[in-house]
Amino acid sequence: MKKNDVLVWLDSNAELLQEVARDLWERPELPFAEEHAARLQSEILEKAGFAVRRNLADLPTAFVAEYGSGRPILGILGEYDALAKLSQTVSSRCEPVRPGAPGHGCGHNLLGTAGMGAALAIRQAMESGAVAGTIRYYGCPAEETLGGKVFMAREGIFDDLDACLTWHPASMNVVWGCSFLALNSVEFRFRGTAAHAAAAPHLGRSALDAVELMNVGSNYLREHIPEQARLHYTITNGGGAPNIVPAEASAWYYIRAPKRHMVEEIFERLTKIAQGASLMTETEASWALLAGCYDVLPNAVLGELLNKNMAELGGPCFAEEERAFARELAKSFGPAHKEKVMQAYFAPPEIVAMDLHEGVVAIDDRNQIMAGSSDVGDVSWLVPLAQFTAATWPVGTAAHSWQATAASGSGIGFKAMQFAAKTLAGTAFDLLSDGGEILALAKAEFAARAGASGYKSPLPEGAKPVVQQ
Repeated sequence: MKKNDVLVWLDSNAELLQEVARDLWERPELPFAEEHAARLQSEILEKAGFAVRRNLADLPTAFVAEYGSGRPILGILGEYDALAKLSQTVSSRCEPVRPGAPGHGCGHNLLGTAGMGAALAIRQAMESGAVAGTIRYYGCPAEETLGGKVFMAREGIFDDLDACLTWHPASMNVVWGCSFLALNSVEFRFRGTAAHAAAAPHLGRSALDAVELMNVGSNYLREHIPEQARLHYTITNGGGAPNIVPAEASAWYYIRAPKRHMVEEIFERLTKIAQGASLMTETEASWALLAGCYDVLPNAVLGELLNKNMAELGGPCFAEEERAFARELAKSFGPAHKEKVMQAYFAPPEIVAMDLHEGVVAIDDRNQIMAGSSDVGDVSWLVPLAQFTAATWPVGTAAHSWQATAASGSGIGFKAMQFAAKTLAGTAFDLLSDGGEILALAKAEFAARAGASGYKSPLPEGAKPVVQQ
């Protein structure tokens, strides 16, 4: 069995993958609650002969499916969680399937399914004797809340991999050589004393005052943190009725920065601001780290191999009806929005001018930082890892939008998923069949870039996942 036979197998089983992706799109599940998705994918893999381990790191929707034996051990990451309030039909108008319901506005119904398909295709090559080693598909929950892989990494679930591959839906077919921002997700809580706001305000100690003073302090802090660092917050509890001095209030913060140590330094300064707000209002302050993740450490050796396989495939090929749907969707956000979104992905001008990207582009983004965060970063600091994007959405579509949900359930999304599955399978086949030369280079690069500091989980001892309601 040759590499082309693996790709032909994926073509022959395209209907299966599309059925799984559509099923997940029609039944979107929030982070850490992806029971149907995890069960469906793990059962398909188990029936194909994979050994499946479930309930990993005390996460009911995390699993690993493994086939083969011995080295090398290759991992393919999968995700399948959806986003709150992004329900949407396959339509060029904002038209929820059910108002307020979740939807796959980041295309994770496709992301995990392509990885599953690639693992199944490599199993065929192993069964034929064409390649040897171990292939693993990692069913990872809750990427949207940056939790699943971080909890799994803390338990050592990725530690013995020789290399890891993944992808993400987007508007281009390109290998990511850039990094992402490290992050802490923290809720700050204040407790004061309730009182009648008109008759006895002097007896009250307002927790809401503390939240507002903390937010003012954090806004002054923005001037004194690295330029690419970010602070975002919402007030998650502002009290009850206006005539009662709020005894409890809270604010939820995201702290992002180019490096993990920067996040930790900013977090320490932010806790001092919270303590200052507490002193000024005579309230009690506390905080809880809800999630934390590392910046992404890309591997250029693996990235070049991904790019080679993408170029051999030539990118997804769309039908005229899919191009027409892309043009209609693009009308909903306009050219100025389109250009800004693609600038964030470091896209060249020729891509921005397209409706759908059907080729493969190479971008030198090695010194760039994507203005987002992903728990893929934690895996990248444990093993050599590379990732790419496939043109799942019309050019200029923002992630986490109703337009992305619509495209992720359409023929555009399914064809991009098939291209991604082939890219992952072709790259894995190359790594398993070249005698270990590429893996040796990838490991040497990883060792040089990661340094001697090693990986330390950002999660505090005893931290438990926060299940989104």
